[in-house]
Amino acid sequence: MSTLRTNILGIDFENPFLLASAPPTAQIESIDTAFEMGWSGAVLKTITPDDLEMSEASPRYTTLTDKKRIIGFQNIELLSHHTIKYWCDGIKYLKHKHPSKVIIASIMSPVDKNAWQTLVRTLNDTPADAFELNFSCPHGMPEKGIGMSIGTDGQISVQITSWVKEVARKPVFVKLSPNVTDIAQIGRLVEKAGADGLAAINTVQGFMGIDLDTLQPLLNINGKTTFGGCSGAMVRPIGLRCVAQLRQASQLPILGQGGISTWEDAAQYIAAGSDAVQVCTEVMLNGYKIIGPMLKGLQNYLDNKGFSGISALKNKAVELITSHEHLQKMPRIYPEINHEKCVRCEKCITICRESEHQALRLEDGFLSVDKERCVGCGLCRFVCPLGAIFIK
Repeated sequence: MSTLRTNILGIDFENPFLLASAPPTAQIESIDTAFEMGWSGAVLKTITPDDLEMSEASPRYTTLTDKKRIIGFQNIELLSHHTIKYWCDGIKYLKHKHPSKVIIASIMSPVDKNAWQTLVRTLNDTPADAFELNFSCPHGMPEKGIGMSIGTDGQISVQITSWVKEVARKPVFVKLSPNVTDIAQIGRLVEKAGADGLAAINTVQGFMGIDLDTLQPLLNINGKTTFGGCSGAMVRPIGLRCVAQLRQASQLPILGQGGISTWEDAAQYIAAGSDAVQVCTEVMLNGYKIIGPMLKGLQNYLDNKGFSGISALKNKAVELITSHEHLQKMPRIYPEINHEKCVRCEKCITICRESEHQALRLEDGFLSVDKERCVGCGLCRFVCPLGAIFIK
């Protein structure tokens, strides 16, 4: 049987599933429950200096749905409202009760050397396993000159990473923002500044939509709204892209996150370069219990593939990602037709005609491909309602 255990920066993980820094890790009692259910660790909801003022709006969540299934989530919730003492005491309690679990302290502070170092020195004296520097919260905090405003500025990111590394006695992960032109560049900069690991991604800044009956925003706070952090399945392609770009640019450990709802999602993140994964939105929608199917599914997958463990899956897809100029251009790969499945609805013909190529037609009652016109784009296989078109 393959193992789900892994070791990152000398820290033992029972399995690669961590709770991300978010509402599910806002209370010590809740984290205690999650550990009992099988989560290998938790990144605490971001701890800040006690004098940092924060005031929450209500409501602060909205969703994007497709046929009543939630595929996207937007939030404007801020950071932990608990004191530093609450977290210091809580970390000691959790580590005493669950010594094998991983606890990572997420921290954020104004751009002030003394403030960052004071926070780190205080948490150094707890049994937390590592720090995660929150450089990436996209709402509320940027207006104060912190959060995403740090992570989108390479110079400030380097400065704060250096300050933290001067005093930290634990490994330091830097949590990066997808709301940048080149996340790999920021990753390289903080690596040079001393970061021990990377975490990606935080939420994607977005605006979920408008109620067309009222013309009010979907996230409606007394008729007003603001841009918020989007998460859930809708951001998974962005998270995977960011992790793969970071892996191509760095060999530092990566804690991957963004739209992980199932074991399959987690496996993709690991294949794209993650050493472990963090989960948030799916827990907020379905509870800590999702860890059971995730553990079982990933274990079965590794066994069926003949992988000895997580490390055997890691990076499997990274070498397959290249630039467009290095992709095969010829020969073209043409679609093939399963004539038994095809019901001649002609949807593919319409779409091909109206999307440039006019390469499909019915001949003697059967769908055919004109290879003189077909460019091998593959669109037809996705619009066929019965899956009668395929590419080998």
